This record gives sequence, C-alpha cells and structure tokens, in this order.
Amino acid sequence: MVLFLFLVIALVVVVGAVTLAVVGGGERAALPDVAAERFTDPLPPDRALRRSDVEALRFPLTLRGYRMADVDEALGRLAAELAERDAHIAELEAALAGAQAAAVSGPGLFKTHAPASLTEDRAGQDQDPSQDRETPKDAVEEENGQ
Repeated sequence: MVLFLFLVIALVVVVGAVTLAVVGGGERAALPDVAAERFTDPLPPDRALRRSDVEALRFPLTLRGYRMADVDEALGRLAAELAERDAHIAELEAALAGAQAAAVSGPGLFKTHAPASLTEDRAGQDQDPSQDRETPKDAVEEENGQ
C-alpha cells in the first residue's frame, strides 16, 4: 500500500510540473502558439513565374486534402501569367508576320536579288524605249529596200 501511495504522489508531482511548464510558470513564457498551417504564397509577385516556382509550390494538408481557397488562388495566378504570356506571344507573332510581309513585298526586293543576266538585259533597255522599237513604217521600208 505504501508503494501505491508513493506512485500516486509521484504521478501528481510530474503532472503538476508539466502543467506549470506548459502554462508558463517560472521565468520563461508559455509555450509558443503553434502556427496554423496556412498557405504562404511562395510565388514571386515581382517577376514572371518560372518552371522552378511551379515545381516548388506545395500546399499544406488539411483534414480532407488541400484547402480549396489556397489552390484556387495559386491556379488563378498561374492562369493570369499564362494569359499575359499568350497575349505577348500573339503580339510578337503579329509583328513578325508584318515584318516578313513587308520584306517579301518591298520595292527593292527585285533590284537587290535579281540575277546578273536580268540586270544586264535591262541595262540596254533603259536608254530610250522608242529607239529600240521598229515602227511598222520602218519595217516596210526595210523590206522594200529603201
């Protein structure tokens, strides 16, 4: 019976010491509050997202999986970034198509890229087109020997 009383008193002392330690007895403050497992957005707000940012994204677990608001917030940010990139890509592709069309239909295209044989033939024709052509009257006079 004495042993039983000793164990009960020892148990009360241990429970009391643990209670005082938890509540904050002594010089130290109470145990710090456990931080709630909330999503802290690791996505950088000051620059565009990278693949490594998305791969590093982790959501805290709740009783039934992930907190839907946290996932929706992250997916909304990703959707906004992708829409912005798609718009920028479309703008660049339109500018490229316009530049290519201007390069193909430019007035100096044939002058700079024409073969040498074509430019030599054209050089003789640039003098005076009326001198190179024979009029029907000149052709008749040549045939008659005049």
